Amino acid sequence: MNIEHIAMYVNDLEKTKDFFTDYFGASANDMYHNKTTGFRSYFLSFDDASRLEIMNKPDIQDPEKTPARTGLIHLAFSVGSPEKVDELTRRLKDDGYEVISGPRTTGDGYYESCVVGIEGNQVEITV
Repeated sequence: MNIEHIAMYVNDLEKTKDFFTDYFGASANDMYHNKTTGFRSYFLSFDDASRLEIMNKPDIQDPEKTPARTGLIHLAFSVGSPEKVDELTRRLKDDGYEVISGPRTTGDGYYESCVVGIEGNQVEITV
């Protein structure tokens, strides 16, 4: 058994799609649009066949995303090496994204960083 995909509502579909394609190498399908409900979505596919569905519809709620909350807290991406973790973290920081931890080796042995990415969602970058 495996997770088929994870989905998240976003305010700006195009900007979110660009974030994941530019920084994490995602490929996007053609946008789906249900003209009756106003629902729109993209499926973003990554090298390992994992997928992220980004969605938007009229009147979605956008509560504050506090760091310590219940529910999904971050998406984690493996980039292959400590050097690539450092490089991508630096690139995101240079582009104005907040780095909230790392790069560092955690107590359980992971080399990682965590960035507040698009629309306040946390993204972990690891080996």
